[in-house]
Amino acid sequence: MNPVIQRVYEIGIIPVIAFNSVDEAIPLCKALMDGGLPAAEVTFRTACAEECIRKIHEELPDMLLGAGTVLTTEQADRAMDAGASFIVAPGFDPIVTQHVIDKGGIMMPGTATAGEMQQAMNMGCEAIKFFPAEANGGVDKLKNIGAALKTAKWMCTGGVNAKNVNNYLAYPQIIAVGGTWMCKSDKIKAGAWDEITAMSKEAVDVMLGLELGHIGINCADEAEAAKTAEALGALLSKAVKPGNSSIFVGSKEFEIMKKPGRGTHGHIAVKCNNIDRAVYHLSQRGVKFDMDSMVTKDGKNIAIYMADEVAGFAIHLVQK
Repeated sequence: MNPVIQRVYEIGIIPVIAFNSVDEAIPLCKALMDGGLPAAEVTFRTACAEECIRKIHEELPDMLLGAGTVLTTEQADRAMDAGASFIVAPGFDPIVTQHVIDKGGIMMPGTATAGEMQQAMNMGCEAIKFFPAEANGGVDKLKNIGAALKTAKWMCTGGVNAKNVNNYLAYPQIIAVGGTWMCKSDKIKAGAWDEITAMSKEAVDVMLGLELGHIGINCADEAEAAKTAEALGALLSKAVKPGNSSIFVGSKEFEIMKKPGRGTHGHIAVKCNNIDRAVYHLSQRGVKFDMDSMVTKDGKNIAIYMADEVAGFAIHLVQK
């Protein structure tokens, strides 16, 4: 996957912004970054878009910048010259698409039908926009098309919000969504940067879906594990289910290890919606991971341990 597309996928949510003033550019992007969303699709619907992209690119180089609502080759050239890493259009124009590709840029044309998607893919677009997503049938439509276009990668915008974001991102061929719910125009005009930061963090937390999976307890041997499992089962009125290397209590809320495993006392499993996005965003928050511990199945990352213990417990993320 192209490094830019990979980063779009890891970030997961790309804020879509129509700036009214260049003065809004830096404080808004700082608010987004502080909330965990270091990306923006700056739409060319306003006259200051090009200058905003240039200013952000120069002052906040870690911000991933795309240019949206790009309708002409001239706009595409201006956006790329200003520092946009990818170009997004509301519709599929083969001339604009080919122009961006010929210049070595990344083009995500807007598509709504299988025919448009197939043409864009055949032109060399690694990722394509599905727009307007909800009005065109949403994720259910893409699941039907994806059965035929198995290599398609979509970024969906139009009607995506905090309530349905995970419906989209749960489908593997959807690499990201675009939206405005964390940075609505009234908040931008009011300069409510703290509120935008808070809403961005909430958006990331909703997307990651972190929750306790199970607690693993290390025991010296099988006999101690059986005794511990029986005690917990009796205390909580939960079933005890022996396994090969461990004994589970209840609906696997507790995993009693038959011999010491990772972690001084054991391990805690934290479930998440997507391992790659969780690793990216938690790393931005200062969490370190043991990348050698990554578990991959059928080409998909499904589990990984954090590098450091917490209170004597190893922590690992597992795919829901």
